[in-house]
Amino acid sequence: MPILALSPHLLPRNRIYAGLFLVWSCVRAPLPEVRSLLQRARMGSLSIRTFLLFLLGITCTFTQWTQRGISKRSERPNPAVNHNEDDYEWTTWFNVDHPGGKGDYEKLNVIGFYYRTRVCEVPRALEARTTEWIPARSTGERVHADPAVGFWCVNAEQPVGRNCSNYAVRFLCPKHNKSDVEPTWGPWSDWSPCPAPCDQVATQHRSRSCKSVSKQCNGQAVEGRTCEGPSCPSCDLHCVMGSVNAECDGCTCKDHTVLGSVRSAGGLPAPGAAILRTDSSPRLLTVTDHNGHFHILGICPDGNTTLMVKLQNHTPRKVIVPHSTEPTSVLHLKLERAKKLYVVKNPENKARKEGQTVAFCCKVDGSPEPDIYEWFHNGALLDRDQYQYDKTLILRNLSLDQMGDYYCRASNENGAIKSKPATLTVIGQNEPSCDPTPDSHLIRLPHDCFQNDTNSLYYDVGRCPTSTCTGKLNNGIRCEDSVSYCCGISNMEEKEIKCQGYQLPIMVVTQCGCKTCVDTKSIVRGRAIAADNGEPMRFGHIYMDGVRISRTGYKGTFSIQVPKDTERLVLTFVDNLQKFVNTTKVLPFNTKGGAVFHEIKLLRKKPAVIISSRETNKLELGEAEGQDPIAEIEIPPNTFYKENGEVFMGNVKASVTFLDPRDTSTAAAAQSDLNFISDEGDTLPLRTYGMFSVDFRDEEGGESLNAGEVKVRLDAAQVKVPEHLKTMMLWSLNPDTGLWEEEGQFRAEKKQRGKREERTFLIGNMEIRERRLFNLDVPENRRCYVKVRAFRSERFMPSEQVEGVVMTLINMEPTPGFSTNPRAWGRFDSVITGTNGACLPAFCDEQKTDAYSAYVMANLGGEELEAVASSPKLNPNIIGVPQPSLNKLNYRRTDHDDPRIKKTAFSINVAKPNSNIAEEANGPIYPYEKLKECEEAPFSAAHFRFSRVEGDRYDYNTVPFNEDDPMSWTEDYLSWWPKPMEYRACYIKVKLNSPHELNVRSRNMGGTHPKTVGQLYGIRDTRSIRDMDQATVSAVCVEFKCSGMLYDQDRVDRTLVKVIPQGSCKRDSVNSMLQEYLVNHLPLAVNNDTNEFTMLAPLDPLGHNYGIYTVTDQDPRTAKEIALGRCFDGTSDGSSRVMKNNEGVALTFTCGDKEVTRQSVFQQMQTSVGQATAGSTRQGRGDRRQRGSSSGSRNNRRSTRNPNTRTKTVG
Repeated sequence: MPILALSPHLLPRNRIYAGLFLVWSCVRAPLPEVRSLLQRARMGSLSIRTFLLFLLGITCTFTQWTQRGISKRSERPNPAVNHNEDDYEWTTWFNVDHPGGKGDYEKLNVIGFYYRTRVCEVPRALEARTTEWIPARSTGERVHADPAVGFWCVNAEQPVGRNCSNYAVRFLCPKHNKSDVEPTWGPWSDWSPCPAPCDQVATQHRSRSCKSVSKQCNGQAVEGRTCEGPSCPSCDLHCVMGSVNAECDGCTCKDHTVLGSVRSAGGLPAPGAAILRTDSSPRLLTVTDHNGHFHILGICPDGNTTLMVKLQNHTPRKVIVPHSTEPTSVLHLKLERAKKLYVVKNPENKARKEGQTVAFCCKVDGSPEPDIYEWFHNGALLDRDQYQYDKTLILRNLSLDQMGDYYCRASNENGAIKSKPATLTVIGQNEPSCDPTPDSHLIRLPHDCFQNDTNSLYYDVGRCPTSTCTGKLNNGIRCEDSVSYCCGISNMEEKEIKCQGYQLPIMVVTQCGCKTCVDTKSIVRGRAIAADNGEPMRFGHIYMDGVRISRTGYKGTFSIQVPKDTERLVLTFVDNLQKFVNTTKVLPFNTKGGAVFHEIKLLRKKPAVIISSRETNKLELGEAEGQDPIAEIEIPPNTFYKENGEVFMGNVKASVTFLDPRDTSTAAAAQSDLNFISDEGDTLPLRTYGMFSVDFRDEEGGESLNAGEVKVRLDAAQVKVPEHLKTMMLWSLNPDTGLWEEEGQFRAEKKQRGKREERTFLIGNMEIRERRLFNLDVPENRRCYVKVRAFRSERFMPSEQVEGVVMTLINMEPTPGFSTNPRAWGRFDSVITGTNGACLPAFCDEQKTDAYSAYVMANLGGEELEAVASSPKLNPNIIGVPQPSLNKLNYRRTDHDDPRIKKTAFSINVAKPNSNIAEEANGPIYPYEKLKECEEAPFSAAHFRFSRVEGDRYDYNTVPFNEDDPMSWTEDYLSWWPKPMEYRACYIKVKLNSPHELNVRSRNMGGTHPKTVGQLYGIRDTRSIRDMDQATVSAVCVEFKCSGMLYDQDRVDRTLVKVIPQGSCKRDSVNSMLQEYLVNHLPLAVNNDTNEFTMLAPLDPLGHNYGIYTVTDQDPRTAKEIALGRCFDGTSDGSSRVMKNNEGVALTFTCGDKEVTRQSVFQQMQTSVGQATAGSTRQGRGDRRQRGSSSGSRNNRRSTRNPNTRTKTVG
């Protein structure tokens, strides 16, 4: 209904005078009169409504808006058109409509209806403005004006998100308006379409308009008549039971009723569940009541009718009404929890030539499945109409500007998720896909091969970068390339190095090219033990995606081959003896292959308490000694349910295990990786205030129970970061994806404790079902990355970086004075080191440098690496971080204040780098959005460092190979490991009768294979370990190259092995069983020199009775670790870190007690002239020294060489 402008009931009370000012600005009344009226209105003697109505009757005299508003002349015949302008005048402003609904319509006929005497029937012109006195032409809105019709603005025609303004209009009319002409009607409109359905009757209408504006016409403006609808089409639907419904899309049985009940995933009643009929157009039939029950009339039990049940956070379920002749059908339905979207397969990195075609694929699972896929290039959404993509993106006729990162975002009604980005490299037609010039790569030479020309013990053998290249791919459209191509070795050259008394052969990379990538396998191994005392979880089950894939051994050990295409390894450890809480871990692994060791810490279940299901029960959450509980669980009476939904009324055995972050020792036992998926599909971190696992069981039968609406009451005093109180939520862990999912939010509630103390609690409601792990968490957005590298020794050389090291960062609570308690931890993360170290995510703050702190530690195969010392003073060159950043970050190794503490971790303040300070842009802390810069940072950029506790051992391979990177394996007859996915480690145990610890070398050469006979495979140097009980006895386990097939798998080679003790030694004896084996397996090597021992290595895996220890594994480091442990122990199936000198020995030597004339490897390196360049080694550390590896042999990729020539090209 039209309304008057500036009506008092439309104006807020505090704006009434502003409205009066606007009216005054266009009225004819003199200023004194307006002031008098305004004073009366203020004093209350004149109502605001009366005042406004008075003003609306005054004609405006201002005309300065004439040229600024919309001014349009009438095109209709007007007798005044030839008159002088003095014969016309402007009317007052009219505002009879507002912009709600479809728009603002100031029509002439409506204005004339309300103000017949103030507007003429045929105006000559009109003007329009907003109520804010903005001319219509200046608003930027699309409007329409015609003096004969009026002014109108349509909301639908305006830009998205904007509606029309509120407009007022005025008209230019003759001064002497004659309105005594008899009004007449305009013509009738056409009849409206007949609205009658088929075979039914209805009424259609037509209308006409009165031509007069000032007077009403006599007669009806609208009239109607009866009309018939079209004939109904024939319905071909045939009903086996009942009759066809009116829509002809289903059958109806009026005398049949469907009764049913719906229960949620935990077996609890599901009120509010929608029941729909799934026809061509699904329609809602009913919703369940507060007990989860429903009933529907008219559904036919013909076995063909399908119903769908929908409930929030649950997977929709379809059910067919079974065939029945009864008047009532009963359905009992239990829903499954909705499966959040989860990326199963991320798009892969691709390399293509200009003009080729590439396809990126994204596989996302969930229930319901995603219905929308979007693709992004460098963060920008790609046009769906242009690229015609779904879950596969195809790019044709590639150009250089299409290089970059691509990722997909999948979404459904429950949310979205983003994949990891894949990098597309586009190479010009005439450009090589790999840089042919090798990178520099230094390896350490044997101690007796010091190079005078370089003044060091290092030699540059070169290496090719591990990057994707184009190869010989065609233009086929495929998600995964059938053959993967990597930059690798295309040419190697054999050179000889002068050593003391011999020539050392070495293979040097001279050219790189695009080659087929080496196939590798990724292994995850470790042990599962109790977090409190190290008790192993014996014979526990290990699950992946809900399927049992392995089990732990007697000592809690496990080994799992990571399935191909696994993006995120999520494992759940289940204890059959129910000693430990089910533990879900997200385990990092090396995607390039090889084994990674993880120690799984398990929380021990708390003893159960007996509670009554008929009473209110409260269970406290908090384990920190001397501190109040963080929270409590309140369980109302009659809340427990059995799996079938039946209410349980007996006694309950309740076990609640809480992981309290105020106890820093619990960090390693935390589950998953504390991440969740946001509504936009991003993977974001959480900061925990505690995790709890609940196990409810029937006291008598032991049946697992669920609980309905349970309250979690969190003590707000335990939340020291004020902003966290607003964002605290309840979460549950999805054991299949390892991601946390929202369960509910908290609300504040004050509670009186005692007479004076009032405390605030956060109350959250949740259901306890499926025996999930729950969490008290808040999302945290202050994030950074910390750059860390691991090295083989304290020389910290780029070529001696170690891959496959598990780096772990534990975020501590902010420090006192900032937010909260520094003794508590809030989050942890683990990352595997690659060729360029690792970037660890961490919470950080820009305003206060010590707001967040963190501990960082490193582990390689169960061995803890050492951090760089921080006392007695900081050495920036050794730590890897320059000043003043080092002081700002407050770097401290764990033994900084107490030398008795282990040296295997360091702490820092995680201060976000200041963008205005150039030095801080170069690490070691990077903003969260600079992950790529962190990952690709050069070695010269700041970083923190760890090193292995260097053992008395040295490895040299003629064909360089990095055991941390299986992809660096090279096809060559002289490769130490002949197969990249099967590694066989062999050791021989040697006993030395000598008062000194001596170095023992194995020299390994081709023995029986025509391609390698007489050529060197490699050298191994190892220092013996003295027996603590016998001062003149020591022993050593020396690695040698196993006999077997070479890389071409054509024929075997019996490796010619020479075992040579350093110094003046004489062979006393050879294990009789080993000697017998060698005699019986010809040819027999000549052993005329009693200072050494020579053999053609056995083909068979012998054992401790022979003094030979052989282990085969998919990871070289693992094979060597197991074989070395058996050799130390002197058994074929045991393991020891303590050398047992008299057990399982193969060779015995007696060495003179006089001072040796030849220096040991370690003496040589410590006194060498070139140590200023090469660095120095460290003395061995007790019985651990033989476990470390300081191998400098590292590199690279595929080549096939002819050993009879010195230069080799691989086609």
